[in-house]
Amino acid sequence: MTELPWLTLVAAACIVALAYVVYGLTGFGASIVAIPFLAHFFPLQFAVPLMLVFDLGAGLLLGLRHHRIVERRELLRLAPWLLLGMAGGVTLLVHAGERWLLLLLGSFVLLYASWSLVSQARLRPVSTWWALPAGLIGGAFTALFGTGGPIYSIYLARRLADKNVLRASIGVLILCTALVRLVLFTGSGFYRQPGLLPLAGVLLPAAYLGFVIGSRLHARLPTQHAVRAVWLLLILGSISLLVRAYSLG
Repeated sequence: MTELPWLTLVAAACIVALAYVVYGLTGFGASIVAIPFLAHFFPLQFAVPLMLVFDLGAGLLLGLRHHRIVERRELLRLAPWLLLGMAGGVTLLVHAGERWLLLLLGSFVLLYASWSLVSQARLRPVSTWWALPAGLIGGAFTALFGTGGPIYSIYLARRLADKNVLRASIGVLILCTALVRLVLFTGSGFYRQPGLLPLAGVLLPAAYLGFVIGSRLHARLPTQHAVRAVWLLLILGSISLLVRAYSLG
């Protein structure tokens, strides 16, 4: 991992930049965009903690900037179930085989991206009891792949009507879960992998550039069309992941 081909570096930089354009647009989605494509270049146990470095920076930029409008009651409802889900997720990440993790990630991204692409349903309020499955499942996928943000957003979008409050709340939630993941991943030895932190330093400008572009687009453009294009890209990426996972068998 210490000496990567320049084409791999360029591809990783483009993937990370695109992921944070999406994050700047929506307040979530960086890992669900990046991980399926980074997994073609790096093991998941390398790619997931790599993306966490950028999630921490983006969460600080977005979450702290708008912390005054965060809906704390909803975040506190999610918190205990999130922690339980994350504990289970990091255990799987440490012990599960690469093939099964790729199958799980590819299936999740394919189903979520396909549903997001075709869904036209109006967002209706849901009971606070939905915090339990949203927290458990979102926490597990956050620890496994950093992809819990869409699951939180499905719940929070049906609890919070103001899109600015929603975006800020998701940003703070991602920051808090990133801090918990940092502790779990450090304790599990992921950051002792050779080349991980140096590569994060090299790719950090790409993440920041993508975030700045996405934030500006958020203020000027409707996000629906851009996000639909991302879902199409993710469907292709998830299918390629499933093909790769089956080839490992």
